[in-house]
Amino acid sequence: MVVVERGAGQVVRAVNGDEAVAWAARQSRVDVVSAFPITPQTIIVERIAEFINNGEMDAEMIRVESEHSALSAAWGAAIAGARAFTATAANGLALMWEILYIVASNRTPMVMAVANRALSAPINIHCDHSDSMGARDSGWIQVYSEDAQEAYDNVIQAFRISEHEDVLLPVMVMLDGFLISHTLQNVWMLPDEVVGEFVGYRKIARIRIPDIYGDKAVPMMLNPKYPISFGPLDLYDYYFEHKAQQLEAMGRAFDVIESVHREYAEISGRSYGDGFLDPYRTEDADAVVVGLGSTMGTAKAVVDELREEGKRVGSIRLRVFRPFPGDRVRRALSGAASVGVLDRSASFGAEGGPLFSEVRSALYGLGDRPPVRGYVYGLGGRDMPPRLLKKIFLEVLETREETERPRVDLAGVRE
Repeated sequence: MVVVERGAGQVVRAVNGDEAVAWAARQSRVDVVSAFPITPQTIIVERIAEFINNGEMDAEMIRVESEHSALSAAWGAAIAGARAFTATAANGLALMWEILYIVASNRTPMVMAVANRALSAPINIHCDHSDSMGARDSGWIQVYSEDAQEAYDNVIQAFRISEHEDVLLPVMVMLDGFLISHTLQNVWMLPDEVVGEFVGYRKIARIRIPDIYGDKAVPMMLNPKYPISFGPLDLYDYYFEHKAQQLEAMGRAFDVIESVHREYAEISGRSYGDGFLDPYRTEDADAVVVGLGSTMGTAKAVVDELREEGKRVGSIRLRVFRPFPGDRVRRALSGAASVGVLDRSASFGAEGGPLFSEVRSALYGLGDRPPVRGYVYGLGGRDMPPRLLKKIFLEVLETREETERPRVDLAGVRE
């Protein structure tokens, strides 16, 4: 491994995306890691296990028998006051389904990395976003990474966002399976002490339970001195109000995500748009293509090529999908003549993929809204080469009106 010094004490390490995530977890003062292997995320927990074994990370590694248990153990550690982390992919995330909702509904701060992989069947180990998109309404904040560098940066920021007293929600950090998880890249890393100071130590939120402890605020954690229950029976008399509190927390997350992103940019020199949208050459663009993840890096190169040909095109990468930044999407696309949306996930029976539906819904209230055209691509790891992206940009550029039924194409599928 080649290590080169950079300003402000940063060093560059040649690592893949999984290793970058492991480094971020190590530097973020994680207390407990629960682990179960599943391709393509296994390298994350393998590297963390090495850090712990070598004395480079002061944390407990819990080896469990399934992904359901991995998230259950992480949740148990988190409600006991630990800073918890785990990682998974595809079928593993699906096996966690029950616990995803429990963690979020109990307002438990923790971070999980998801190396995006197609869900079975047929069995497939390569990238698409069907796993995390299936979990989009489970109550987790969702952040998508373009490359290994951003995966590293996003994980560090995720702990601050999750544990903020105005949020107290779990965060998923996504990285495309194999395309990011297993691809070697130079990643600039901050010194341990800088990350440690940025993340700090977990501060346990305090809550008031008047009927039990009067007007005294007690720690929101498992504590024998102040016994409280997590996940008790909650029928129609209070369930709705607790869901409303989750919705309010998601709303408050906007300001926290923005401020954490801005503060991180100050110490690292790296920022990703405004923390929600990462636009590229959109100021005077007639056609704008919107998407998530690693594909949008390729989209920038295609934008440059088409600009040289005199075509006014641009791209926008969504970094944060939950909470969905609808106001920012409206502002960013209000001047476009046409919009294309890339979904690396099919939404069966819907009029377009998950991102397409969100973008089109966000634009619905605009008086002179641009037509929106959807594309489902890359399922099961199918490649999205520049020539196919160029074809999509040109089609979007030529789209001048929206049909009654949304136009959604399968890009790159064989007839």
